Amino acid sequence: MTDFVLHPRLETDSAFMRDLALSQLRLNNVKSIPWLVLVPRRADIREIYQLEAAGRALLIEEIAQASKALEALYAPDKINVAALGNIVPQLHVHVIARFTSDAAWPDPIWGRVMPEPYETGAIEAIKAKLNNGKFWA
Repeated sequence: MTDFVLHPRLETDSAFMRDLALSQLRLNNVKSIPWLVLVPRRADIREIYQLEAAGRALLIEEIAQASKALEALYAPDKINVAALGNIVPQLHVHVIARFTSDAAWPDPIWGRVMPEPYETGAIEAIKAKLNNGKFWA
């Protein structure tokens, strides 16, 4: 894990929330959609299958934990999970709270949601809620 370096685009577009057993948990800086990103702290991994079996199982657990956190904090209509990597090749998994009332519903959010950032202090407030919850094993 010492060779792990976060891709610059993920660094720019999201804020660190906490380290989990495998992944760095980050909040995507788009205030209209509650959107977490899991980035496994492994160097040179682009695809889920490239993780060792134990890492793949751990990633699924972390996706479930992030989903439960979004459910508890936002009560969304649906949770979307995606690992695309078309622009950012570093393996990362989006865990997104979706609402039938959001601007992109029912379509994917990419290219349909204005990327308006959170106001000052809002990210820290979300971080506190995430870290005070009992979501993480």
